[in-house]
Amino acid sequence: MAYRILLVEDNVQICRMICDFFSAQSGTPCEINTVQNGTDGLDAARSGCYDLILLDVMLPDLDGFSICRSIRAVSDVPLLFLTARAREEDVLYGYTLGCDDYVVKPFSLATLYAKVLALLNRSKGTVLHRELHCGAIMLNPVTLSVTVNSEPVTLPAKEFALLQYLMEHKNWVISRDQLLDRIWGTDFFGSDRVVDTHIKKLRRALGTAGKQIKTVISKGYQLIEA
Repeated sequence: MAYRILLVEDNVQICRMICDFFSAQSGTPCEINTVQNGTDGLDAARSGCYDLILLDVMLPDLDGFSICRSIRAVSDVPLLFLTARAREEDVLYGYTLGCDDYVVKPFSLATLYAKVLALLNRSKGTVLHRELHCGAIMLNPVTLSVTVNSEPVTLPAKEFALLQYLMEHKNWVISRDQLLDRIWGTDFFGSDRVVDTHIKKLRRALGTAGKQIKTVISKGYQLIEA
């Protein structure tokens, strides 16, 4: 399963170089979605579900610092700044906003790739070993247990996987196609309505906490705190 990366960068040549270099590497597969301006970048970050975001600071119409601030209000997705602004105060400001790393242009593609893999691996390990909390729901990915208001809830494998993915990306709107790819796999050829069926079962199993899973019309689903 490939990692999904959002690259927000207005320099088309840099986008092409990064995409070509990453696709040429063996081992960890990465799918990169590129966006060339700040507004579209923020929309993509909000509507997509990415494992990591590469974000230029100086962008048309909305700068990377503003995008980072908006993303950090709803998500702790790994975020790495790409920028020509090497002043210490800019770098420190980026970390203050919640970025995970900083790469100053011009940069080595090999170094960028290594930093991305390190962030992805660290993020994956953190998600695998920490308890996830959202409102009344707690999920432990190590013991494979779920509680609602401290009361244990038993879930079948698919419902558990759905809940875990939604909790790892709480407050994000997740499309049916994204859930199909992540839970059923890219080789699944059935209807995306199978997601609706399992979401309905999941809501029922969660009882009163099932209302935390919101249907976003024409978009997909969103897990919220309350």
